[in-house]
Amino acid sequence: MTEPGAGTLRRLEELRSEFDDLASRFLGYPTNQNFDYSALLPFLRYCVNNVGDPFHESNFATNTHEIERDVIGRFAALMRMPADQAWGYVTNGGTEGNMYGLFLARELFPEGIVYFSEDTHYSVLKITRVLRTRNIMIKSQESGEIDYDDLYETVRINRDVPVIFMANVGTTMKGAVDDVRRVRAILDDLAITRSYIHGDAALSGMILPFVDDPQPHTFADGFDSISISGHKLIGAPIPCGVALTRAAYVARIARSIEYVGVMDTTLTGSRNGLTPLMLWLAWERFGAEGFREIVREMLEVAAYAVERLNGLGIPAWRHRNSVTVVIPRPSDEVVEKWQLAPYQEIAHLITMHHVTRDHIDRFADDLVAALPVTESA
Repeated sequence: MTEPGAGTLRRLEELRSEFDDLASRFLGYPTNQNFDYSALLPFLRYCVNNVGDPFHESNFATNTHEIERDVIGRFAALMRMPADQAWGYVTNGGTEGNMYGLFLARELFPEGIVYFSEDTHYSVLKITRVLRTRNIMIKSQESGEIDYDDLYETVRINRDVPVIFMANVGTTMKGAVDDVRRVRAILDDLAITRSYIHGDAALSGMILPFVDDPQPHTFADGFDSISISGHKLIGAPIPCGVALTRAAYVARIARSIEYVGVMDTTLTGSRNGLTPLMLWLAWERFGAEGFREIVREMLEVAAYAVERLNGLGIPAWRHRNSVTVVIPRPSDEVVEKWQLAPYQEIAHLITMHHVTRDHIDRFADDLVAALPVTESA
């Protein structure tokens, strides 16, 4: 095998150096930079393919299905899904998890209407186009939470059609949580008997289980499927996540594939077999108590960020149990330097586990320095 030349190695080193620099100023997106999967480096010698359903054996034997089942079991327990009812798989990220939930809903209710708020992740519109499902966007409150009155009236007008509801368990820009219990109460009040609720819990799905007073976020609260990201709070070098639902729903779509000797129940054929290893290793290292401590530290830094910025006259705020700190949109220079996520008149920073008080202080200094100078009277 030919070794890489000097030019190739130099280009790789330049890229690594650039990533090191960017990682020191990473505030705007919910991906934890604190992780170490060096123990898994030997597995890069193998093509690890988790093709098909993780709860069935495969002819492609170089897989981590057993590890994947362990991972799904831990997340299912976190989301209060009984082990004998739980099914799931490790996805390549939140969008796939959301698409899987809505795919199951469409298979259960082909004529259903998908309802979601205007603060829902941008991918939902793409998903509804791919699945060719009818959909209606519901207004949001200023906080980012769905407008329940608008939802009630819209569902009432279409009460003869099954409801497929896409709930936000932490919106992208503001970290708002839609109250699934209140949504269920609306459906009950309107005598809706055919419904399905999917929860997009990309980030908050690993926060709310570890706080003392969480908003409703589990299957026991009324969800039919939930998507949680793995590369966000847990952290991973490869985007990943888990899709969770009830095994009874999945039986509706399963079909046997002789070619690989496995049931076809996931959205993709070949699937990454390394990401289940990463999520499993993280659970082994931290466990529930370790994640609880990580969440506590993240929330403390978020509280510090709000206090520090407010003290400088910058109206920063966050929701309860949220690490998403919302601020007025800063200058383009500040957005670019700190890799912030802007939207219209606001932006946010997210205090992932790699974000320290020192990051907040340096960011605050840049924010103040970029403010327009006002002339004295």
